[in-house]
Amino acid sequence: MGDQAVPIKGNVLGSLIPARYILAVLGSIAMAIIYGLKVNLSVAMVAMLNHSALAHHSVAHEMKQENANAEPVCQGSGNSTEAVEDGPFDWSEPVQGIILSCYFWGYLVSQIPGARVAESFSARWVMFFSVLINVVCTLLTPVAAKMHYIAMIVMRIGEGIGGGVTFPAMHVMLASWAPPNERSVMSAIVYAGTALGTVISMLMAGVLAGTLGWESVFYVMGGLSCLWMVLWLWLVQDTPTKQALMSQEERDLITSSLGTSSSGGHSESKPPVPWRKVFTSAPFYGILIAHICNNWGWYMLLIELPFYMKQVLQFNIKENAVVTAIPFLTMWFFSMALSKTLDALRSRGKITTTIARKTATFIASAVPMLCLLALCYIGCQRGLAVSLMTIGITAIGGMFCGLLSNHIDIAPNYAGTLMAITNSAATLSGIIVPIFVGQITHGNQTIGAWRVIFYVTIVLYVVEIIAYLLLASGEEQPWNKGDKPPASVEAAEAEATPLNQKESKQNYNAQDQ
Repeated sequence: MGDQAVPIKGNVLGSLIPARYILAVLGSIAMAIIYGLKVNLSVAMVAMLNHSALAHHSVAHEMKQENANAEPVCQGSGNSTEAVEDGPFDWSEPVQGIILSCYFWGYLVSQIPGARVAESFSARWVMFFSVLINVVCTLLTPVAAKMHYIAMIVMRIGEGIGGGVTFPAMHVMLASWAPPNERSVMSAIVYAGTALGTVISMLMAGVLAGTLGWESVFYVMGGLSCLWMVLWLWLVQDTPTKQALMSQEERDLITSSLGTSSSGGHSESKPPVPWRKVFTSAPFYGILIAHICNNWGWYMLLIELPFYMKQVLQFNIKENAVVTAIPFLTMWFFSMALSKTLDALRSRGKITTTIARKTATFIASAVPMLCLLALCYIGCQRGLAVSLMTIGITAIGGMFCGLLSNHIDIAPNYAGTLMAITNSAATLSGIIVPIFVGQITHGNQTIGAWRVIFYVTIVLYVVEIIAYLLLASGEEQPWNKGDKPPASVEAAEAEATPLNQKESKQNYNAQDQ
């Protein structure tokens, strides 16, 4: 924190892309890698499972017969039963749920320690090791799967440990690099990488699993991710004052807008986290509740959508990958457009930061909620179901410039820690969702079972909308300066006016005498 600023050398890309947007793009790619390596198993598992063996070991057929009068059985496309869909593993639905959810066990434990390391030492290196751990565990996944599903669980926990620190670390980077009037756009670029990574991963996983076998999903995607690590260490630094590959004008723009020293000579460290004030802050609880509820819907669609497409709508592995991935691509475009629009309105004084965050979060919850409600009643209309899911997932992109950017607004000094707290709580959704869905659909893979799942998600979206609209704020909170801001203010005032006060008192005493 207290080291001198490095001399400017100029941006390697000249005037094409400012250094802060190189950071945003590489941050987006990092999020794409993390999410891509997380969700590829959801698609690959469809090809890894021996569906014929599972059908013999379960009571699915009996349950379907019992429900035949109540629930229609959807008919798939003509080639919906390809040989590639029978893999070597006969993991039951509960085991599948555990394998998918155990990622979040590691994800949960690493966030707050990762955030403190990122804030205190280096968010850049935290991000680097996050991706490195995920790449190593992904490359080892085929070997682990063939050993035992317990080995798969170990690999997934390892990926989760790496993935858990990404959001807090990127929040720390954005707090140091993003000018306030560009915060929505830069946050959206970075975090929309999760949608882009989901698209690429699902499409690649579907094609690779259907042509080269399920093992290729992990070898190819893990190998391609290595290039990012080289670019990240070369082109990104923790703060603008440590970044030589930028213009002096850009460095001054960022540091002046954030109120930090462009010389890098300041030695003041961030004060300790004011835990009591954080946990008595209404805006913080607005973010926390919204994050938990929104993550439930997010993981429902991110992890479980391939299974809904397979179990209910009878899409085959290649159709499944395409239909599941396309909405995440439209989400990426939508989040970019929405964030740019909201930032433009804020810069012109048309709306406040609070209104911008609440608008984006409302869109990200109300639209998917309505789409899920409609999905409960359309039966086997595959085309309409795909359209509704596309609209719902697209709208979720509003969370990137909504609640996910809000931590930096209310407390930029502790943005990483706040993100770690809310994301840790929200991660419980990622643990519960696969197990919950596995239990509800075990031997009962019908529209009725999924309707129950969707109803639960709808209720949580309602809670999110109410809590965020009532509690959220886009204004910096007083406790961002530390646990004792009033004392600091009084000390500063005492420094500024002691002579005047003393002179007044001396004159008064002299007159008295």
